[in-house]
Amino acid sequence: MIDADAMDREALAALLRWYAAMGVDRALADEPIDRFAQSARKAAPVDPPAPTARSSPPPASRQPPPRAPAAVLSQDAAAAGAREQAARAKDLEELREKLAAFDGCALKNSATQLVFADGAPGAKIMIVGEGPGADEDRIGRPFVGRAGQLLDRMLAAIGLDRSKVYIANVVPWRPPGNRTPTPQELALCLPFVRRQIELVAPDFLVLLGASAAQTLLDEKEGIMRLRGHWRDYHCGDRTIRALPMLHPAYLLRAPLKKAQAWRDLRTLRHALDQKYGRDSAGVS
Repeated sequence: MIDADAMDREALAALLRWYAAMGVDRALADEPIDRFAQSARKAAPVDPPAPTARSSPPPASRQPPPRAPAAVLSQDAAAAGAREQAARAKDLEELREKLAAFDGCALKNSATQLVFADGAPGAKIMIVGEGPGADEDRIGRPFVGRAGQLLDRMLAAIGLDRSKVYIANVVPWRPPGNRTPTPQELALCLPFVRRQIELVAPDFLVLLGASAAQTLLDEKEGIMRLRGHWRDYHCGDRTIRALPMLHPAYLLRAPLKKAQAWRDLRTLRHALDQKYGRDSAGVS
């Protein structure tokens, strides 16, 4: 038993600080306390209150109209803001600034930085993927990780490199854990990538993976059905030829599918040769 009368204030304060550091959060009473009985009383069911007379509901005309959930209003407002900001961008640099300032997409809060684009802004070929991964999020450029290295080898196989193409993603911020972007996230970022395509004004679009192909072409079919077949992408008063292809990240997981990717690359090379000729400086 500690004799508090024999201790000075400083010693008592030091003792209390030691108790707190050791995790002591309550003092013992003179009589023992049955904690198990207390827990049992808390867990015992409580009889519901006796029903009382209910007044009749107010007339229907007096009830306020139902309101939309706040999340829906927030989503609609963010989408409207995305369309407005994207349309105002006069060039790619201004679009980048507006996208960096856009706070409507929650992906921005978990990402390290914006991953806007790489390659040549005036390229005849624009490649659009799904979204940044961990390496892209760290460096700030699209397709720089293992999937990007495979993409570089794929381009080299048909005589292209990053200096001859422009590379972007539908979603410019990394989804947590590299998960697939949600339909809401894709819809919020769509006005910006559409404006990006409009400002680059390529002759050909290469859409890597299901998210890019389905979002930009407004398609529901899977990438295995879409890949290798030319589609029309309408961009203002222009129509751009778009070729869906398998994403390099998928090819790393399913290397046997590289034969299909090679056929799609040859389809792209054939279209380039038809339009520019094999010796054209524009793309070869």
